[in-house]
Amino acid sequence: MQPTATVLVYSDDSTTREQVRLATGRRPAPDVPVVEILECATPAAVIKELDRGGIDVCVLDGEAVPMGGMGMCRQIKDEIFNCPPVLLLIGRPQDAWLATWSRADAAVTHPVDPVEFASALASLLRRKNLQNA
Repeated sequence: MQPTATVLVYSDDSTTREQVRLATGRRPAPDVPVVEILECATPAAVIKELDRGGIDVCVLDGEAVPMGGMGMCRQIKDEIFNCPPVLLLIGRPQDAWLATWSRADAAVTHPVDPVEFASALASLLRRKNLQNA
């Protein structure tokens, strides 16, 4: 059986979650596991799933409401033991410094560019696999 990676996607916007799902495909690169997407529309759902465990990478929408992905990232980095890597969707390239403040491991601009997004996600999955090895 082929290993899978679980990617949590947080956004209150179903269109954004769909863009992430489509950009990810079955796997974002040939050398990373097949991806299962776990969608969350609320901050409470994100915390619940992270507490449950088994998440390999989080993708957080910086423009989500009521809590943006940057604030959510900073919170989970503080509160979740062995927090998975976070890929942050930011509204403008100029917001990259805010992604750094939030302690995101990577950031890409929104709307989602499938090639840029898949590359960033694959990089985080590779790093996660190296940590687990």
